[in-house]
Amino acid sequence: MKEKVIEAVGNKLDQLNVVIDDVYVVNENNEKTLTIVLDRDEIISLNTVVMATRILNPIIDKLNLIEESYTLDVYAKEKGDE
Repeated sequence: MKEKVIEAVGNKLDQLNVVIDDVYVVNENNEKTLTIVLDRDEIISLNTVVMATRILNPIIDKLNLIEESYTLDVYAKEKGDE
């Protein structure tokens, strides 16, 4: 699934200087969540996550990865103390 999403997105996130680190589905209480984790060298601001979500949402909709209804959750990879 991760490879399919990365291929479909192509270079559309380059303008934000972010990459897709992970893609996975969580099924909790019969509610599915498609999670996309973003990464880059620096900390990713909330504004950048929102802009990335606006880019990703129509692409993910066209892929039709999950037949049932689901929630799309896009977030930035947590950075550890360095």
